[in-house]
Amino acid sequence: MGGAVHAETIRGNRGDATVGQAVGLLAGRVRCRLTDAYRHLLRMAEEQGRDLTEVAAGVIGLLDVPEPGAAPRMPAQIPAVTFPPPPGLPRRDPWPAAAQRILDALPGATAMLNPIRDADGRLLDLVFAAATPEAGAPDGRRGRDLIGTTISGWFPRSVGSDRWDLYARVLDTGEPADVPPFPSFDSVFSARAHRVGGSLLITWTRHADAGQADRVDATERLGNLGWGEADLVGGVVRWSDQLYRIYERDPELGPLSQAELDAITLPEDLPLRTAAEEAFARFERIDLTLRVRLNGRIKHLRTVADAARDATGRPLRVFGIVQDLTERENSATRLAEVERQLADHRRDLAAEHALAATLQQIILPIPESPLELPGLKVALRYLPAGQESLVGGDWYHAAEAGDGSVLLAVGDVAGHGTHAATTMAQLRHALRALAVVTTEPAVLLGHLNRLTCELERDSPELAATAVIARYDPGARRLTWAQAGHPPPLLTRAGRTLPLVRPHGCMLGVIEDAEYATATLDLSTGDVLLLYTDGLVEHRRRGLDDGLKAVMATMDEAVHAAPQRPLAQVLGRLRQANPDDDTCILAVRTMTGETRDLRHYLRARPNGS
Repeated sequence: MGGAVHAETIRGNRGDATVGQAVGLLAGRVRCRLTDAYRHLLRMAEEQGRDLTEVAAGVIGLLDVPEPGAAPRMPAQIPAVTFPPPPGLPRRDPWPAAAQRILDALPGATAMLNPIRDADGRLLDLVFAAATPEAGAPDGRRGRDLIGTTISGWFPRSVGSDRWDLYARVLDTGEPADVPPFPSFDSVFSARAHRVGGSLLITWTRHADAGQADRVDATERLGNLGWGEADLVGGVVRWSDQLYRIYERDPELGPLSQAELDAITLPEDLPLRTAAEEAFARFERIDLTLRVRLNGRIKHLRTVADAARDATGRPLRVFGIVQDLTERENSATRLAEVERQLADHRRDLAAEHALAATLQQIILPIPESPLELPGLKVALRYLPAGQESLVGGDWYHAAEAGDGSVLLAVGDVAGHGTHAATTMAQLRHALRALAVVTTEPAVLLGHLNRLTCELERDSPELAATAVIARYDPGARRLTWAQAGHPPPLLTRAGRTLPLVRPHGCMLGVIEDAEYATATLDLSTGDVLLLYTDGLVEHRRRGLDDGLKAVMATMDEAVHAAPQRPLAQVLGRLRQANPDDDTCILAVRTMTGETRDLRHYLRARPNGS
């Protein structure tokens, strides 16, 4: 076990190292922040459905190669050879030093070379007399360190080649010439040659090979960025292919002019660019994000730019990258909108919660202590669905009637929330009003059925159930009727059983429906439970299973406290379906020792 955990730890550490290496390579190559590179790796892994470490390994394989522009390595067998100045050149000629000062300020790879000729005037070699800082040799020497060394020492294959003949022709005729692309070590170069006095001025341009070009293009696509550079001395501006794609521009048209950039930049962002230009004039690097309008769409483009400057700080070449952040910005906007909607939803829920609490106090007040009615003690508990609503479609009635009897009822309107509560209130108050006229359960259900049919015309698919019981304390007799409602449960002599239901259809189904009644004589110690279906019905199990669970709980509760069972019953019963409201009405015949719930409910004001 320990060895497996250790191996897993090693794999985890290797995975972290792989991800870290990939993030560093990606950030360095595309010149973005480490956090942006890491987010990009995460997004790639999510979109491709692959492990982050696997994606990171792929990025390392793509990017862990020498960058374009890196100096090629010089083979060990080719020494650097230093020659004395040409015989005809004055030893204290100030021209090479002046040329070097000029080349020190120029970008790119350029060198001035003095020719070495034989007695017949043939070109034998070229000696570095001055070089720009970017001119380099295979062993890593650059700029002034090349002075005095020879072309043949660094690049022996060039002597006697076609381009060597071209160099000789430029020196002889004074006509400049372009040297076609040629391979040199692991790179491809082209050159431009001029005669300056008696020397040869050569400017080399390095071209990436096919593999490097593919890697650069893949890197640009990976980071959704493109590069560009402007030679301020030569007046040449170059863009990468990806930069043209970002600006949705045909490469045949060339890079955008300053006027064209001004035209597509949103006017409110122009001050940001002005501030960046002022910072650039203070030798600071530019890093800003602007919005541009392209083909009717808004894009968010981040530009990071810097410059190569001369000794006075004057920019000679500007180079930089542009990264398309549109998708990230749009994602942030969408996230903000979702957050706003969630906040609105929370406020709506809070308002509905407050309204439901007010409605409960108005239309369904839950007493804090048991009700003491003629011959009975009644305890109530209401369990709302979820946490968003405190009141729903479940209701109860427990009160003394004018004829001295006690009227008990529970009912259920489908659904929960304010709409169900409104219908529930109409049925509950209707029952209270009708009880002034009659206390017969079957007659009362007939009236509620006709009212529900009337309400159903305004609220289609309205469904409701109810059970109503009348208790005669003198005869200790219970008469009851039901309308599609679960049967009451009776606990007697330590055993709980459901009562046999008399006939009765749901409320609101048949307008002239008739309801039958049943009678039951209650004895001392009996516990009667009226409830709504949220106590026994659940979508993952049948009604019989729910009834068995409730009956077992009631048996345990009565056994635990036979003299004061109601507190135990209410304390142990739980909703079978938390998505449905539940109303529980527990009844036992009155004795001199039935004040057992008052302390319990005060200690648990929420009835939980």
